[in-house]
Amino acid sequence: MLRAVLVGCGAMADGWLCALKETPELAAAVRLVGLIDLNIEAARDLANRHGLDVDCGVDLGTMLANQAPDLVFDLVVPPARHAVVTQALTAGAHVLSEKPMANTLDQARDLIAVAERSGRHHAVIQNRRFLRGIRRVKALMDSGALGEMTALHQDFFIGAHFGGFRDQMPHVLLLDMAIHSFDAARWLIGADPTFVYCRETNPKGSWYAHGASADALFDFANGVTMTYRGSWCAEGANTAWECSWRIIGTKGTAIWDGNEGITAHAVAGDEGFFRPLVPVEVPDLAEPLVEGHAGVILDFVRAVQGQTSPLTAGTDNIHSLAMVFAAIRSAETGARVPVQNQEA
Repeated sequence: MLRAVLVGCGAMADGWLCALKETPELAAAVRLVGLIDLNIEAARDLANRHGLDVDCGVDLGTMLANQAPDLVFDLVVPPARHAVVTQALTAGAHVLSEKPMANTLDQARDLIAVAERSGRHHAVIQNRRFLRGIRRVKALMDSGALGEMTALHQDFFIGAHFGGFRDQMPHVLLLDMAIHSFDAARWLIGADPTFVYCRETNPKGSWYAHGASADALFDFANGVTMTYRGSWCAEGANTAWECSWRIIGTKGTAIWDGNEGITAHAVAGDEGFFRPLVPVEVPDLAEPLVEGHAGVILDFVRAVQGQTSPLTAGTDNIHSLAMVFAAIRSAETGARVPVQNQEA
């Protein structure tokens, strides 16, 4: 079994531990040997809640030396991520991190270099890629039934009352949430973004200090355009956490509600003001899918076991991170900015 240490025993940790325990393949492949938090009582409380007999500590270096883990699960706050991941990779552990990958693109590039030097995997939790809905939509678009993709539109409107650090966080929607939507869109589009124009606002009545709403327009290298409209202070008609989507092809359009609702129609004639349409079947997945966090963790573990590349490897995820930072730069300057220059 792969020996694992989890760093950061806050609110997200319960979900990780449940995924490790409740997913049969993970339960058979991973043995948790340590929990680390700057607050030792948080680590001990987490162990007690989950009935774990593991080493609890406050220092990663000591834990790495004592336990020699194969895996480190990084759930720390973003400002601490670079140091934690660097230390773990250098010690010989493979690392799976919560998002965002890093606080800056320079730090993200450095983590990629450290992973390459160490010969270890570093991947990031981008759990939207591990949803039945998006897998079905991707299979539909890849099939060509709707022609070539020309545009993708995302709506994200949720009245989310978190409390805590998010209430004062600058660029809260773009930094803390939009990375999921941007990454999922980039995966569906199958190309890298080139330019973005973004407007960020904090609407009247917002309970956030900054940037609770944003509108972004991205251009991609393959000619696809993407729009994102989002707000974390929109009460009254919540979308799915995964957004609601419209994906347009040269032969038709797919609508996905972000949950299980997917419809698609294609043009079936060449006459008339509105061309006749026919429904397009959106088939179910050919194989079962482990969804969400558990799916990302399982993909990562399988990569470590087989020495393949994780779907959400840092070398890929940096492009989604670049979208976020480019959108922020555009919002701050009021200009359309190149995305590729943000990661060069």
